Amino acid sequence: MSAALVKELRERTGLGLLECKKALAAAGGDVDKAIEELRKSSGMKAAKKAGRTAADGVVVTRIADDGSYGVVVEVNSETDFVARDENFLGFVGKVADSAFENRQTDVAALMAGDLESDREALVQKIGETIGVRRVELVTAEAGVVGSYVHGNSRIAVLVELKGGDQDLARDVAMHVAAVNPQVVSPGDMPEEVLEKEKEIFTAQAQDSGKPPEIIEKMIGGRIKKFLAENSLVEQAFVKDPDVTVGKLVSGSGAEVLSFVRFEVGEGIEVEKVDFADEVAAQLNG
Repeated sequence: MSAALVKELRERTGLGLLECKKALAAAGGDVDKAIEELRKSSGMKAAKKAGRTAADGVVVTRIADDGSYGVVVEVNSETDFVARDENFLGFVGKVADSAFENRQTDVAALMAGDLESDREALVQKIGETIGVRRVELVTAEAGVVGSYVHGNSRIAVLVELKGGDQDLARDVAMHVAAVNPQVVSPGDMPEEVLEKEKEIFTAQAQDSGKPPEIIEKMIGGRIKKFLAENSLVEQAFVKDPDVTVGKLVSGSGAEVLSFVRFEVGEGIEVEKVDFADEVAAQLNG
């Protein structure tokens, strides 16, 4: 019996390794038959279809009382309905608490043991794919860590300040959640990103028909504007547009050192299936 078959059965049922091995052995290596027998014997809900993607869910944070460190966690479900389910949210809370207490960012290590068993049981109970996607830890070296979680729990931010306090860090985190800067300051912008923007601006400017020296100034101005718009400390503070985030923070004798922003499902590709095509494929299959 191949490891691939065992892996497929585990992914489609959420059951443990030994149970899947036993079921496959009894079914002669037939995954669909193994699922059918498991449903008969254990009352297991219909196994999830292979390839279903969990791109919904929630993000949560945990912060030390003294602001010395914090974690942000993303746990995915397939639907927004399940993301609001009490059982799902209870599981998310356990994951976040464990990550926080152990300062653990390795998802595989975090899920080893009881948490994986809890996840598998939840998959059976709810009938959707559920997965812990990522965890990040931020530690304050010479200041505080603050957090902000948007009301729908779909965006969460950790901010590390040198100096300042958690209230200030939370205000900055709220700004990061709303505006989504790419970097803390202009000097942090990756060179490859700048080069790509320069290419685009150069192509646009050359179409203007202006002299080379004017084009050079135009490109320089656009790059400066791009950096200002995408660098946290250069942005107008969302709660008071008359002051930049940098001025807000420095006015309290503090400095932004880093931030982490999680948004549910970002970067996950969800395959869109046309229902009519799916039915036709089944009829022709």
